[in-house]
Amino acid sequence: MSPIDLAVIGIYFAATLGIGFWMSQGQRSASDYFLGARNLPAWSVMLSIVAAETSALTVISVPGIGARGDLTFLQLPIGYLFGRIGVAIWLLPGYFRGEQETAYARLETRFGPPTRRMLSLVFLITRFLADGVRVFAGAIPLALLTGWTVPTAIVVLGAITLVYTWLGGIKAVIWADVIQLCVYVTGGVAALLIAIHLAGGPGHAWSLASGAGKLRVFDFHLSLTAPYTFLGGLIGGALLSAASHGTDQLIVQRLLSTRSLRDARVAIIGSGVLVILQFLLFLLVGVALWASQNAPAGVGPDQLFSEFVLHHLPVGLSGLVIAGILAAAMSSHSSAISALASSLTYDQYASWTGERDPVKLLRVGRIVSFAWGTALILAAVGFSVWTGGTGTPVVVLALSIASVTYGALLGTYVLTAAGPRLHGRDVIVGTSVAMAIMLVTVFASRLAAAGITGLTGLGQLAFPWYVPMGLVLTLLVATASSRFGPRSNAAIPLPADLSSRADARDRPAP
Repeated sequence: MSPIDLAVIGIYFAATLGIGFWMSQGQRSASDYFLGARNLPAWSVMLSIVAAETSALTVISVPGIGARGDLTFLQLPIGYLFGRIGVAIWLLPGYFRGEQETAYARLETRFGPPTRRMLSLVFLITRFLADGVRVFAGAIPLALLTGWTVPTAIVVLGAITLVYTWLGGIKAVIWADVIQLCVYVTGGVAALLIAIHLAGGPGHAWSLASGAGKLRVFDFHLSLTAPYTFLGGLIGGALLSAASHGTDQLIVQRLLSTRSLRDARVAIIGSGVLVILQFLLFLLVGVALWASQNAPAGVGPDQLFSEFVLHHLPVGLSGLVIAGILAAAMSSHSSAISALASSLTYDQYASWTGERDPVKLLRVGRIVSFAWGTALILAAVGFSVWTGGTGTPVVVLALSIASVTYGALLGTYVLTAAGPRLHGRDVIVGTSVAMAIMLVTVFASRLAAAGITGLTGLGQLAFPWYVPMGLVLTLLVATASSRFGPRSNAAIPLPADLSSRADARDRPAP
């Protein structure tokens, strides 16, 4: 890597640290730290949502999907948009009643504190595992480009992210996300233009791609084993997005930091449109790589984009694209730190102790943020050592496990509309059974290979159907538990000072 490229990356790192220092000014309460004083503009939250759900793996891998296949992957983000519209209509109003701090506070009103703590714990564990892997995967390009070991790259990338997140809280996370999104999208556009030029211009490139069937978007055949079909993308993508953006603290925290319900709706629906355009961009980068003969068969799909950046982009621009890949990794890492810290502070610490002092919760939140950031770095180093530096099977497995819990989480929120016969105990039973079955589903192909042949069919289930399956299991088991299990007492309501607050935030923005 040239000195100019290194300088570009260094400037980017310095800018993110500067954001953290700047945003640390004026923080007086936990709400300032974790929710940005509920005063962030909708457009910044919208861009931050897109950046938060885009990991380094997305930037690296999606061009490989386009180069090796076609554009049918887009059916999944199209489903994402429908899921977000559903969240905006049915879930968001509940978050803007009273002064809820996390995605799981509303569950306490309906099902009692144990259900809130249990679902928060599920989030903490799965988010920690998934983002530990993402930190590891995001550091691999930095290690390859600098010659550092992967653990060294993890520590450098993780430490920089930890500092600006710990200092600036959610405001630093969101405004850094805005910059990071602009950086990696700019890099993607530049790579697309250069690849098209190398292919002989847009007319020739798209003519080659069309003739080879690489511009196909929709696949209408019915299949539970093919990953990218219209029905699977529409149903699976919609429910996956509804769960991740309606029940995951990583996204809900951003929505709660907006000024009003209307702003939150603009942010979440707008992010759905931008995600479709973002995936289209990186898929077209892959198609252009194929058309320009920069997708040789001997190179793995996840390596195609990185190889192109290193060997075909001019000095300075390659540094910008590499900074964009690192930006996606840092965005995922900072988002995880803030979401994990806010959930542990409010859903666990404040719920158990009854602490409501915003100044003390700010101090606790800072300590917890530093602890989670450090733990994620250690987890990423652990993944690196465990996998011997390759990591691909563990990355796929860990991200699948994270998505498996979404069906159970979404089912819990659906059950809030159930009749009074269904209690918190039934929800805990339903989510526990559903997650256990979904874990078996994730391991089914390996278990079948080990001799349990009865799981062969289950192991072939395509991942877009994981969330629908988990959702249905949660609803069925919880309902059965409420009808045939022992009766329990009604849910413990929220304290009066929380449950009786006027729905001031439900008013339209001025």
